[in-house]
Amino acid sequence: MFVFNIRFWKSVVGKLWATIIGLVAVVLLINSLLLGRFIDSNMIVPVDQERHLLRVASRVAEQISAHRDAGDYLTLVADLLHAQDAGLVLLSTSLVPAAGDTSAAPALVPLFSADALRRVLESGRPEGPVRFWKEDGADYYLAWAVPVRGADGSASGLAIVYQKRIEFVYIQKYYTKLFFIAIVIGFLLTTFFAFFLSTRITRPLLQLKAGTDAITRGDYTTRVPVPSSDEIGELARAYNHMAEWLERSIRDLRHEKELLSGILRSMTDAVVTFDAEGRVLLANPPGESLIEQWNALDDEDGGADGVAGVARSVEAEGGRERGRRLPKPLAQPFRTAVDERREVHAKLHVRNEVFSVVVTPLSGDGENAVRGAVAVLRDVTEEYRLDRLRKDFVANVSHELRTPLSMLQGYSEALLDDIASTPEERREIARIIYDESVRMGRLVRDLLDLARMESGHMDFRFAPTDLRLMLDRVWRKFAVYGKEHGVSVELDMPADEPLTLEEADEDRLEQVLTNLLDNALRHTPSGKRIRISAAREESAAGTYVRVSVADEGQGIAAEDLPFIFERFYKADKARTRSSGGGTGLGLAIARQIVEAHGGRIDVESTVGQGSTFSILLPVRRRP
Repeated sequence: MFVFNIRFWKSVVGKLWATIIGLVAVVLLINSLLLGRFIDSNMIVPVDQERHLLRVASRVAEQISAHRDAGDYLTLVADLLHAQDAGLVLLSTSLVPAAGDTSAAPALVPLFSADALRRVLESGRPEGPVRFWKEDGADYYLAWAVPVRGADGSASGLAIVYQKRIEFVYIQKYYTKLFFIAIVIGFLLTTFFAFFLSTRITRPLLQLKAGTDAITRGDYTTRVPVPSSDEIGELARAYNHMAEWLERSIRDLRHEKELLSGILRSMTDAVVTFDAEGRVLLANPPGESLIEQWNALDDEDGGADGVAGVARSVEAEGGRERGRRLPKPLAQPFRTAVDERREVHAKLHVRNEVFSVVVTPLSGDGENAVRGAVAVLRDVTEEYRLDRLRKDFVANVSHELRTPLSMLQGYSEALLDDIASTPEERREIARIIYDESVRMGRLVRDLLDLARMESGHMDFRFAPTDLRLMLDRVWRKFAVYGKEHGVSVELDMPADEPLTLEEADEDRLEQVLTNLLDNALRHTPSGKRIRISAAREESAAGTYVRVSVADEGQGIAAEDLPFIFERFYKADKARTRSSGGGTGLGLAIARQIVEAHGGRIDVESTVGQGSTFSILLPVRRRP
């Protein structure tokens, strides 16, 4: 009830009701004051009645002796007095009792005592007023006794005039009752009109409030009815116009947001927005994934607290997610962009990946205020690796061509200058020139083959191929080479399994095996062995034949394994070559040939224990 009263008095209806009640009360109060003043000025009060009755009695007593026909005059006076609730009694001097004699007292003598009547006759002055009740006790009267003088001026009798008394208290009670009734009627009418006006004023306001609440909840389609053409109607129309404009603006903003969100989601680059403290505000899926990965790396490295006060811990953030803080690799470019208010470009090396990052500060409300920054990160690991391979490619080609060209030039000059004096020396020089030219021709041929394969212009002759015959032929050839180097070459094939490919280029596959075995022989020391194996494998994707070449050589370092199938990449960083060394293109060509057959080539290696190259070829090649 208390809450309801507070709400009522704070409402428009309550204020309107209280205002009208106050105005009615003020008007009634003013009317009562004016009415009281009017009553005091114009109504007869008891004192005025007594004086008026005395004047009437004196006038009647004075005029009785002046009229000859006293009977008619008295009749007229009696009628006039009766009209004013008054009456007249005449007493002769004989009817006034003597002192101590009450036997002949008239009927109206009880109004006045005998002594009072004698005093009137003796003194000639009026006596009164006397107040008395009528016999039935219903009315209250006033009376005056006035002497009647004869022609000689002596008192010839008494005139007693009486009148019903006008009680002023009755008038006060009447007007008090009237005022109270007016107050009640005014209160009821005020309440009625206040609540009636509430339907005309407050109901549209309540509808406007309900519409505003709906818009606050996000329902921008809400409209309110226009009740009239007055100010409230204008307000309702303005509200509907505002709601329509707001709905259109919100819809446009939502479309822009969805468009921007779609663009961000479709971007392969990571886009992350941070506030001024380094907390993540918004990120697209690649950005979310990248932030989580980097924060996980920070946690593993124990560096989550070393971001120069930028990356906050979860506890300090009140339980925010751990993946929402600024990663350590981004701390420096972020702080530079925020502090110096400029765009920052940087390259970040995180583990084995390289990222190009652009951090742009976001302007705040103030002139120089910065409310955060947006970072765009692109994974350029592949571009970085390709750039490094390009540089290595140029260096390796230059090196590989420089060596035979230098030897060709040097030995040719030796022949031209007749440095070789004997036929044997000249033949030896010619032999070296021939070997280097063959080596340079092989390099050029390998480069051309690799270029054709990568461009898709390499011709393959696909036909049914029995790998068992090809493997046996290759094994016999390299078994002889192995004996020359003290290396045992073994072949392991199941006797009861078919090793036939429905579509394969036998020459190209033999080229792959030749490259693998040649590398194995060059890296396997004397006394070790090389094992060639083949087996059929079944999987959900189809039937395959796995061919493996395992050696017991020096092995390949783990950091070199991802790159050994790239052109000119050599695990041996020192580019020293023997006269029979490779060109650095064999494994790259082998991968292209195997992939052209719909297969794949893998390697497993342990430094000091050897390497195993595996070729997985489908029995039925997919186009």
